[in-house]
Amino acid sequence: MGSATNAVDNKEARLPREVKDALQLMASEWDDVADSKDLQVIPVKGAMTNEVFQIKWPTRTDDVSRKVLVRIYGEGVEVFFDRDDEIRTFEFMSKHGQGPRLLGRFRNGRIEEFIHARTLSASDLRDPAISALIATKLREFHELDMPGTKKVWLWDRLRNWLRAAKRVCPLEESKAFHLEDYDEEISMLERELSGSHQHIGFCHNDLQYGNIMFDEETKSVTIIDYEYATYNPVAFDIANHFCEMAADYHTETPHVMDYSKYPGLEERSRFLQAYLNSSGEEPRDSEVQQLLQDVEKYTLASHLTWGVWGIISEHVNEIDFDYKEYAEQRFADITDYADFKRNAKRNGDEQVGDFRANTRFFSEGRQVSGKVSFSLHQIVHAC
Repeated sequence: MGSATNAVDNKEARLPREVKDALQLMASEWDDVADSKDLQVIPVKGAMTNEVFQIKWPTRTDDVSRKVLVRIYGEGVEVFFDRDDEIRTFEFMSKHGQGPRLLGRFRNGRIEEFIHARTLSASDLRDPAISALIATKLREFHELDMPGTKKVWLWDRLRNWLRAAKRVCPLEESKAFHLEDYDEEISMLERELSGSHQHIGFCHNDLQYGNIMFDEETKSVTIIDYEYATYNPVAFDIANHFCEMAADYHTETPHVMDYSKYPGLEERSRFLQAYLNSSGEEPRDSEVQQLLQDVEKYTLASHLTWGVWGIISEHVNEIDFDYKEYAEQRFADITDYADFKRNAKRNGDEQVGDFRANTRFFSEGRQVSGKVSFSLHQIVHAC
């Protein structure tokens, strides 16, 4: 998961010498920069996979700076994705006007064009106008004809991550998270969710607010950070975006998801309507309802994916973030989803299709645990 946010302070010493040298060499070729060594290094808060820095130089023009972005790859994150594939995706997106340009590479990172737009905040995702822009842009993203194999990567990725989690976890922690149970659950979930009606597209797979830029002048959005991007069911990508609406990575407890902020049925339907409308044709009600149902089911896959990600990250990543508690919460979300579905159907609850109604345990201060008491197979059939 990555993010780009407002600059906070200046810590040039955190940049390796080879990175400083590359930056100074680049700036020396710019006529408007008076001194290539006079660079300011500003850490960017909110990144959880890499370290990200805004770099700027004063120019010969008053009150104007040259800016670039430096991304230093996190330790051990090669378990999550192939960096060469990610670079190829980055270059493809850049060539097609979908994101920042690649300006340079060094041993464990790269230099990117600085986009003159602001990173979204958690509250921005709730703005109907911005949300509609995101829906339209996401549809455009999904329709990209990326080179490579156009197959679903979700399940193979989950299995690979699960194997990695078992390798890095101490035995007691593995037992606490019931990791041995998930091989079969992943296969069952794959069988239940796979269907010929589902649309496969090129998915971002990590569409949190920090990976979306907004240009106030043009009223346009840009999706950035493609490390986890692969072909997948588009319903999974949308489900993951909805889950991210419950996150705010700039609080005192950035690992805590507040599901009272999960979008309600009306908000989800409005997003999907904008998504489908972007094709230029008015979608049928049945199309919206089918996608709504698929998205809700893929919520389970999102929780499972980022739960396993959190377990691995706790052992390989040194970024200041409580990965383990984050993982515990994502696994607990699956259990509570099952509780809600079972009780709602038993009681004839009219909101049985609305996962947002299952959020009261957060506001009541419910303590999370790593245990999953229902199989994912049972949960999917309850949807």
